[in-house]
Amino acid sequence: MKETGYNLNDLLDNLSSHCHEHGMRITPQRTAVYELLLQSKEHPTVEMIHKQLRKKFPNVSLDTVNRTLHTLADLGLAEVVPGSGGAKRFDAPANEHQHFRCVKCQNIIDFDYDEFENIKLPRKIREKFTIMRKSLYLEGICENCRSKNNN
Repeated sequence: MKETGYNLNDLLDNLSSHCHEHGMRITPQRTAVYELLLQSKEHPTVEMIHKQLRKKFPNVSLDTVNRTLHTLADLGLAEVVPGSGGAKRFDAPANEHQHFRCVKCQNIIDFDYDEFENIKLPRKIREKFTIMRKSLYLEGICENCRSKNNN
């Protein structure tokens, strides 16, 4: 599991309370999707979660996984990682962090830099909008791909 400072049971309890608050049932499939997302280190796509989930629930549809991931995002328990092109990637934001995507290998790497979290927004923005989340997304070439190119 990702380094979050939380244990899996606490995060699954959080799912349960969010579902109850929004009048949603807690299904085994919904719980399993969330658990797979929490345990993933690769910012999975819907298809990646679906492939893993079918081992436990052979009849689960791709649409169910897609709707579940988007519902988790609506509840604030997951986020769609910003990006350009390709399939949507998901993350379980159990802690504040930023993302770096390698344009060569497509890996998305979490990093944490407190200065980015503390960026002061212009007053005009703060007055016009209610900011719910700040997200920083970087693109470039990762260390592994850079070292491959240098050899």
